[in-house]
Amino acid sequence: MTLVSFFSGFGAWNWLILALVLYALEAFVPGVNMVWFGTAALVVGLLVFGTGITWPWQLIAFAVISIVTAFAVRRFARSGTHVSDLPDLNVRGAQYIGREFVVAEPIMGGRGRVKVGDTLWQAEGEDAPEGARVRVTGVDNTVLKVVRASA
Repeated sequence: MTLVSFFSGFGAWNWLILALVLYALEAFVPGVNMVWFGTAALVVGLLVFGTGITWPWQLIAFAVISIVTAFAVRRFARSGTHVSDLPDLNVRGAQYIGREFVVAEPIMGGRGRVKVGDTLWQAEGEDAPEGARVRVTGVDNTVLKVVRASA
């Protein structure tokens, strides 16, 4: 009894076992996308159960379904197409644009500090004395760009 005849005796179960192995690899091996090949093996296994197609056609079906699932997922799961409802979540300073704060350390020569909650932020803008109100117009890394707020 050869290995080929041993495996061909399993018939459609080969594909279902292969699907389980590929799903297990997906779960335990990081960074490897085997779920799409596992899905192709599962579909071919169900196809063999239903139609009884021969080995060469099974391999062709597996290859075609693998390619189709890989490209379909790539098309629908592109990164960068998801628009966040909180685009400034990780850009803390950008969240302050348009808000007014009090100058904590006078802005002289274009630089000073403003109080934002319980934190002091570096600020750049026109000179303003301590206690003056300023409005944030932009942000450059951790430096708030400010202008004097109208009274």
